[in-house]
Amino acid sequence: MRSLWKTLGGDLLRDIALVCLAVGVIGVSYGAIAVTSGFPWWFPVVMGALVLAASSEFLFVGIIAAGGSPIAALLAGLLVNARHLPFGLAVPDVLGRGWRRLLGTHLMNDETVVFAIAQEGAGRKRAAYWACGLGILACWPIGAALGALLGGVVEDTGALGLDAMFPAVILALILPALKERAVRRTVLAGAALALAVTPFLPAGLPVLVALAALPLFTVKTPEGARR
Repeated sequence: MRSLWKTLGGDLLRDIALVCLAVGVIGVSYGAIAVTSGFPWWFPVVMGALVLAASSEFLFVGIIAAGGSPIAALLAGLLVNARHLPFGLAVPDVLGRGWRRLLGTHLMNDETVVFAIAQEGAGRKRAAYWACGLGILACWPIGAALGALLGGVVEDTGALGLDAMFPAVILALILPALKERAVRRTVLAGAALALAVTPFLPAGLPVLVALAALPLFTVKTPEGARR
């Protein structure tokens, strides 16, 4: 812990802790929704620890609850998690080797990648990735367990609005990067694509369509027009 404090600093560790706490709160929504959809209390907890990918887990539970087959739910979850392919290309040096690489790959998600790429230097990138990843590995299943208990006593868990925290957290993390013109252009184009297809695609898939905007990041910005 002392080494992390020296590498990252108190402010960044505080930000990581707040994000992990927010993820735990979202896990409460996930666990409650799973239980009210007919799953046993332990299912969201085990799935949260083994899958550790909120959007695909929400999608899996939603498809099963709507009467879909487990195979369809599994394939949909895998498709949503295809976004981890570019994630891996963005942070190839933070995962380590051997068993650490396996664990590091398991910890890969939106938050860990955003924190890693926002840092300067390999050491800070690696420390931010692992601090956030291990924090989420603890907070997400714990939140799901609390949500499973809550789901047994609250009939309409959707009224709590906890699922709105996930996009709010991601937006807060990427705001500093939007100062760069190329990043801002790419993000806005991706958001427009995702919004355009949201009425026609299942939850989780619009974010994959947004990846089509990535080539815009490589378009050169004229000198003097960086902001």
